[in-house]
Amino acid sequence: MSGESFQVDLRGVVDLLARHLYSSPRVYLRELLQNGVDAITARRALAEGAPERIDLRPLPGGGLEVCDTGIGLTAADARELLATIGRSSKRDADLGGGREEFLGQFGIGLLSAFMVADEIDLVSRCARPGPEGQRSPAIRWRGFTDGRYELTELADDDPAIAVLEGAPGSAVRLVPRRDAEHWLAPDMVAALAEDFGGLLPVDVALEVRLDDGSLARRRLSGDELPWRVAYPNDAARTVALASYSERALGFTPLASIDVEIPIAGLTGVAFVLPAAVAPTTVAHHRVYLKRMLLSSGVTQVLPPWAFFVRCVLDASGLRPTASREGLYEDDLLLAAREALGERVRAWVLDTLTAGGPVARRFVEVHHLALRALALVDDEVLDLAVTTLPFESTVGAGTLRELAERAGDARLLFTRSLEEYRRIAAVAAHKGIVVVNGGYVYDADLLERAAARHRELGLAAAVADDIARTLDELEPVRELEILDAVVALRATLADQDCDILVRRYDPPELSAVLIDDRDGEHARAAHAEAATSDDVWGEILTGLTEPARPRRLILNDASATVRALLATRDGDVRDAATRSLYVTTVLASGLPLQTAEVTLMNESLSLLMERALGGDSTSTKDDR
Repeated sequence: MSGESFQVDLRGVVDLLARHLYSSPRVYLRELLQNGVDAITARRALAEGAPERIDLRPLPGGGLEVCDTGIGLTAADARELLATIGRSSKRDADLGGGREEFLGQFGIGLLSAFMVADEIDLVSRCARPGPEGQRSPAIRWRGFTDGRYELTELADDDPAIAVLEGAPGSAVRLVPRRDAEHWLAPDMVAALAEDFGGLLPVDVALEVRLDDGSLARRRLSGDELPWRVAYPNDAARTVALASYSERALGFTPLASIDVEIPIAGLTGVAFVLPAAVAPTTVAHHRVYLKRMLLSSGVTQVLPPWAFFVRCVLDASGLRPTASREGLYEDDLLLAAREALGERVRAWVLDTLTAGGPVARRFVEVHHLALRALALVDDEVLDLAVTTLPFESTVGAGTLRELAERAGDARLLFTRSLEEYRRIAAVAAHKGIVVVNGGYVYDADLLERAAARHRELGLAAAVADDIARTLDELEPVRELEILDAVVALRATLADQDCDILVRRYDPPELSAVLIDDRDGEHARAAHAEAATSDDVWGEILTGLTEPARPRRLILNDASATVRALLATRDGDVRDAATRSLYVTTVLASGLPLQTAEVTLMNESLSLLMERALGGDSTSTKDDR
């Protein structure tokens, strides 16, 4: 027996593993399973048909024993792999160095168990013969948290060898830390082993004691990847994959999409969520590396627009991060992400083109995802024109349907919900088809549809589109209210709002506030000319007034508006005009600015004072 020390501070290594490398002590079991799988892989290369088994044995009084039928270790192997932290079994020639079948790093993997154990006891016998062809002696390695370890070769009659049952392999026994006993409890071990190793191709089992005192093995791993299992027909496979999604991801999918990316050695299934999620939702996917669970929270495997699916994937070519809980961002991962996105996109196109219940349900539930994809994909945009529903003044419908309802008139759309609310009532009474572009993605999507599908006659609504459809006043009425309109315009000049008077239905609607985008451009041009040193700029500035970006269109059919235009009390007229303006802002759903709140309060105070019999002798002359 020899007493030796690690070449690093073991306490520091354990702290590094627990605090900075691994997300949770739970990964200790994954690391031990990885070591066992790597050892079995190495032995399989040495002797085809060797047993492939990992046994998890709860110990009386606490603790855990993990036994594998792998290639085992010699004393030199143990000293090299365990005394030099970070040396990987991949790089050890005797254990098959350079072969991509190996998952972990034996030294770091074993030491991760110190996150839950005060002592690690390893007994191992190597399957490789000694230098003269003799059977390799068994070894025992014991490591302690104070940085010491003991390494010795065992005689064939040593009782410690009994755990190997006379065969090559390794057995790791963990003595739990005082605060970590629950990590080694049988139920927890079974749950962790099934989570991490449920898809491993080797026989992973938990040893359980039956009521009669006998021992039995409860198998925790599978024989085949769920999406590779053969079924009698497609319907049976669909049901089986849905059941697997329920167990692995916690939901019954709307549909499943098979994916295979040979360049990354990747296969799996993308499950379509049964309910809508926000576009900002970070999608977490369940990713296996060579059938060992890497993480159930991998986020980099799909493009952002594919937030409506959750994947279960197994890959052999992608690189894990140092903690083996995520994927390394390299060119291969970028290529795999693009290919996975293309596979999901192809499913969307095929499903929408074919139609049917799944297509209808997908559009109903995931229309936001479809909108997001249509923003960057012309083929999807072409389908969206005939499949996506939009809100409009003549009811919901696809753009194709709404264009047909508009007839020879242009199909208009607003860029915001507030703008739509302002004009919807008037447009509905006039039979004007206006599409609400105020929801997520819709404004940009409608812009793209207008440019690509000109046959729809789709265009952004501007102030003149609405103003031209309203009834002009008779010339006599125009002259009658001319002075009042001039006064009202002066009242709202500080709000950058123009005033028009028209006649429209319903008469209960006193005013409509619309944004004048052409006015905004003209105003910007006026401001630029005003700051120019150019002589012509000065002349043009002097000849034109800056256009105002908003128009308040008063309804002459409204009794309230007619009373406003007829009043000779200048103060009341100003207060009522400002109140009407703020009311239309509120009706459109816009939040009031501080200045607008002040405006409303002052106006209401004056109107209430007059209504309640306050001093009315101080009035303004008509302007």
